[in-house]
Amino acid sequence: MRGDETEVDLPDERTVRVKRAFAAPPDLVYKAFTEPGLLRRWLLGPPGWEMSVCEMDLRVGGKYRWRWRNQENGQEFGFYGEVTELDPPGNISHTEYFDPGDVGGDMGKGSAVTTSFAAEGAGTRMTVTIVYDSAEDREAAMSTGMTDGMEMSYQRLDGMLAEGI
Repeated sequence: MRGDETEVDLPDERTVRVKRAFAAPPDLVYKAFTEPGLLRRWLLGPPGWEMSVCEMDLRVGGKYRWRWRNQENGQEFGFYGEVTELDPPGNISHTEYFDPGDVGGDMGKGSAVTTSFAAEGAGTRMTVTIVYDSAEDREAAMSTGMTDGMEMSYQRLDGMLAEGI
């Protein structure tokens, strides 16, 4: 199994579901999604961005905060929320709220995100399900090109997994 392109579907008016295969076992992919030092290396979206803040209290009720900075113009934005469920290495669920920083924009009142990691052959099938507060919030998020940025990040992760992290 090798990593492949991200599959995106919209099962209802408030939900985005993202699926992606990775050529590594679930425990390693889960680790890449939950360790701040690893997240800072791959969760970057388009070129020219760095993850300036990656704080995670990885327990139910724990808070997290992620922030990105554009290396060219210094603009920043981020996300924050709370872990609502953990079942390593099977899944992690959390709330997610957008902090527009000085980039601007609005993604509504937040969302509930569940990321699952299932063994598939020698690799992992990851599924991210994002449920927004409203159809308008989902459309605002989708209009940012978020799934394109996710795929760019996942391609970086493919390289890290190929090297054993």
